Amino acid sequence: MLKIDKLLTAPHGIAPVLVRRAPKLVLPFADRSKSRLRAVLDNGADAALFLPRGTVLRGGDLLVAEDGSFVEVQAATESVLEVRTQDPHALMRAAYHLGNRHTPVEIGRDYLRLEYDAVLADMLQRLGVRAERAELPFEPEAGAYGGGHKHGHDATFAEDYAAAQAVFHEHHGHSHGHDYDHGDAGHVDDASCVHKH
Repeated sequence: MLKIDKLLTAPHGIAPVLVRRAPKLVLPFADRSKSRLRAVLDNGADAALFLPRGTVLRGGDLLVAEDGSFVEVQAATESVLEVRTQDPHALMRAAYHLGNRHTPVEIGRDYLRLEYDAVLADMLQRLGVRAERAELPFEPEAGAYGGGHKHGHDATFAEDYAAAQAVFHEHHGHSHGHDYDHGDAGHVDDASCVHKH
């Protein structure tokens, strides 16, 4: 069994010829959200994933096995609802109502995509958008403010973390020029406020 414990997120800079030769790990989104998983590669080889908790694999990512070999991640086709409309306002309303239900959503330039759900399909129809069942890859948005599917090595983690801290301080009365010491815990409370005068 191939043990996999390293991830190179796309774009990873590995030569395309090496990626083409690599076996593929084709998984639906639910399985790509697991940090521990046994799976079968497209070449028939058994693989065991041992990745950091909270890891979410995306199509195009590369996994590195213990023996140094690469495995390319591909998003499997799965049953989704594809939401489209000619009215941008209606699409924004649909996104709002899906977000209000904490539904994972892939956001395209002119569409929304979510896991197939008959109840949500009915709600979307009532909102005046077309919601059609399809078999497509599903790549929903990562969580906001560095949570959800983001990791400390993501390119936008620092920006998201700073935005989250700004929101936290605005809502907790600390938006007046304080520096904060986050320590090893990585969270902020009133006791960690450090005043610089």
